[in-house]
Order: sequence, then structure tokens, then C-alpha cells
Amino acid sequence: MPLYSEKVMDHFRNPRNVGVIENADGVGEVGNAKCGDIMKIYLKIDGSNITDVKFETFGCGSAIASSSMATELIKGKPLSEALQLTNRAVAEALDGLPAHKMHCSVLAEEAIKAAIKDYYDRNHIAYPYGMFPDCSCCEHQCDSQQQ
Repeated sequence: MPLYSEKVMDHFRNPRNVGVIENADGVGEVGNAKCGDIMKIYLKIDGSNITDVKFETFGCGSAIASSSMATELIKGKPLSEALQLTNRAVAEALDGLPAHKMHCSVLAEEAIKAAIKDYYDRNHIAYPYGMFPDCSCCEHQCDSQQQ
């Protein structure tokens, strides 16, 4: 049995949505110090919909495939739906990842959430406390009443 699915190999060899969006509405960058993977997601948003999404990833094949698939899963979707994307959904869409590579799908989920959070912060859009993993009411627009 091969280590990687055909979908993982396809998204690694032919990644979708690679690049930078100039004047992006939201940008999220995350990394994993242990493995060295770094992902950067750029969003273009119209109203509450993601009209374009691009990524730059420095990392292994699973990190590139996870970034590619994650962008495919949120492109054209409302922000509310993109926020529901989980690392498991990314891995399932890729027909699985080896257990020791699941952190790559986690990075994809975190990068998308970081980009949406950046969009909210740039536009002074309030969000519930705890909506994002690094929510700190001292720095951001979240609703501190829900602590």
C-alpha cells in the first residue's frame, strides 16, 4: 500500500491556488517549529464570501497538498463556512494522510482561520471571545464579555 494517496500526490505535483494576492483582504501565516513547515494563506473577500484564495507553503509534500486542498475547499464559500473547515475534513478530502503528517492538515486549518481573523481585525469586525485559538482581547476586536 502506498504511503500517500493519489489525491495527495496530485495536489503535491499540481497544487491549486499557488501564489500571492496583492492587496489581500486577509492574510494568515502559521508554522510548525518542530517540522519547519510554514503556510501563508491570502484571501480576497467580497461581502462575506471568499472570492479568491492563494497560498505559499514552505514544507513537505503533505503540507503543500494540504494547503492546496484547503484552498479548494473554501474558495467561493462564505466566511462562516470556511471557519468550519477542520483538519480532518482536509485530510479526508485528500483520501487520508499518514498519522505522522496529520499536523500538515492542522496547519492548513490554522492558516485559514488566521487569515479570516486578520480580515476581521483589519475591518474592526467583532467576533466572539475564543473564536480563534490566539484570541487576546487586549489586541483584537473580540467580545470580551463572553470570557
